[in-house]
Amino acid sequence: MGAGPPRLVLFDLDGTLVDSVRDLARAADDMLTDLGLGTVGEERVRAFVGNGLERLVHRCLTGDMRRDADDALFRRALRRFGERYEEHNGRHSMLYAGVAQGLDAASACGAALGCVTNKSVRFAEPLLQRFGIRERFSVVVGGDTTAHKKPHPEPLLFAARSVGVPAADTLLVGDSDNDVGAARAAGMAVVCVSYGYNHGRDIADSAPDAVLASLDGLAGVLAGR
Repeated sequence: MGAGPPRLVLFDLDGTLVDSVRDLARAADDMLTDLGLGTVGEERVRAFVGNGLERLVHRCLTGDMRRDADDALFRRALRRFGERYEEHNGRHSMLYAGVAQGLDAASACGAALGCVTNKSVRFAEPLLQRFGIRERFSVVVGGDTTAHKKPHPEPLLFAARSVGVPAADTLLVGDSDNDVGAARAAGMAVVCVSYGYNHGRDIADSAPDAVLASLDGLAGVLAGR
């Protein structure tokens, strides 16, 4: 990472700040039950999370990480998932340990804070509000804010432009190879947590600048820049 503290620290949401799998799984199972298709369960949903809600719905319908469902079925399912997730969003989710300390450390170094997620803003904003941390962020970028989602760099660059900070002075904190790929493409430093949603792969294999067991270790990373 570059010398000096970042002027902007961007945080991923699901798997980095919030463990949201229980609510996503309940919404997915309700969606499938409504469609007469059975259920998938929490552990499979945990493996499916990470590329936006549309991809999650395809995976729940097909049981496959890459295959798309029939388009008519997908559209019905996505609409039903949205309705069900609005009912569950935040009810059984929780902030990970160390989140408050990580946000405080980023603010203490003088950086602006942002949240960049592949989750639709429709769901991201209420989730951040529910945990009382929305006001910490100068910008929230969702999966539907720009034309592309992570791992494309566009959402990160949009967030940086929104607060007037160059990409080179920005740090992304995430949990997946999508985050690493997006940050590298955007020309940003990237730190990842080891506990998030990375489809069962060790995040260290994606070679972020640092790996943290908890966000309370972010202060040490920032002090070392």
